[in-house]
Amino acid sequence: MLHQLRDHQHIGKLKIAGIILTIAGLALFAYMVYSVGIEELMAGIQRFGLIGFAVILGLYFLRIVVRACAWSLSVHEPHYLRLRDTIPAVVIGEATSSVIPLGILISGTTKAVAVRHRVPLVVGLSSVATENLFYSLITSLFLIAGAITFLSVTVLDESSVATIGVVIAGIVGILVFLFLLVLKQWHFASDLCEAIYARGHLVGILENGRHQVRKFEDLIYSFYRKYPSRFLPICTFEALYHAIGVAEVYFVIGRLSEAMPGVTAAFLLESISRLVTIMFKLIPLTIGVDEAGAQFVGETLGIAAATGVTLAIIRKGRILFWTAIGVLLIAKRGLTIDRSDPEAN
Repeated sequence: MLHQLRDHQHIGKLKIAGIILTIAGLALFAYMVYSVGIEELMAGIQRFGLIGFAVILGLYFLRIVVRACAWSLSVHEPHYLRLRDTIPAVVIGEATSSVIPLGILISGTTKAVAVRHRVPLVVGLSSVATENLFYSLITSLFLIAGAITFLSVTVLDESSVATIGVVIAGIVGILVFLFLLVLKQWHFASDLCEAIYARGHLVGILENGRHQVRKFEDLIYSFYRKYPSRFLPICTFEALYHAIGVAEVYFVIGRLSEAMPGVTAAFLLESISRLVTIMFKLIPLTIGVDEAGAQFVGETLGIAAATGVTLAIIRKGRILFWTAIGVLLIAKRGLTIDRSDPEAN
């Protein structure tokens, strides 16, 4: 009972933090719109046009497809998932992750629940976790490359350089931890469940649940021994996810600005956007902070402030579109956003 109370207290604190950050994000968004000027932003959106918006909707769908392909390759045999299974599940997961302050905590579970009719829940969860590990690896390398490139093409003060250095060191630390996690096969989750069970807490849940958690971890760790030939294809799909994101930025800036942007500028804008998304995931749609990040990088690279902010707003529009599709899929499948119920129909 005490353990459950503490869990509720932790979740409550996260909810409060999410609400506070969301309010702060909205305030920052309002300030960004005010500082740039709503007329200029509207002119940029009109210039981008419906055709441009249709293009980035298609590009985002390609990103969903490549993540779905990577996930399909992350499933243990004899189980398997087809793209017709993983694509809708990825859309559902992105919907929960994007608009709910605590969506990042349930998006992976929601994806696994969405394919529960194809594979057992523990297999779905382990495959999602395995794909996320590959995604984390490639994303970390992408962010490191972005930070190093940003330092090489801009002149910054010492404090900014030091901050970027800390970010790079932090990402490298995460990579080392993930590598050791898989190499040493640390069973943190199942060991914690065993310790809680041994103390007589949550006995009803952990009687069988602790074995499922152990199986979940074992499925993740055994994947890297059983399927080494899948590493390169999965990493390629994850890299394509980011490459399409760079192409999207290049396309949007090209339609908003008279001068075509360089690939380096598009690469830096996308890498900063990805970093902001990771750091401020508690804020739905990373509202406010994404616009601020785009403006900062854009101005540093000589791109007009209005262009950077408009870029972020347009990309939010396509997220909202696909989020709406995800919500429709959630409703159609009878899933709930606030909880992942494996028995839901």
